[in-house]
Amino acid sequence: MVIGFSIALIVFSLLLMLLVLMHKGKGGGLSDMFGGGMQSSVGGSSVAERNLDRITVIVGLLWFACVVALGLVLKFQK
Repeated sequence: MVIGFSIALIVFSLLLMLLVLMHKGKGGGLSDMFGGGMQSSVGGSSVAERNLDRITVIVGLLWFACVVALGLVLKFQK
């Protein structure tokens, strides 16, 4: 059971990093340093950006649940 949660945690961690890196830079951070601040957004968030936000939140919640479950399994393991 510990191995299963550990593998799931690794997969969710990698997926979460990938999803966060796919987001468009909003400015004021590291994205400005590499030229991301030069782009101007004419409209608001596109459908793809909103879907990416939703998927990122869902994967983040799954990652958090996996961390809590792994902690509980390790605490109560005999």
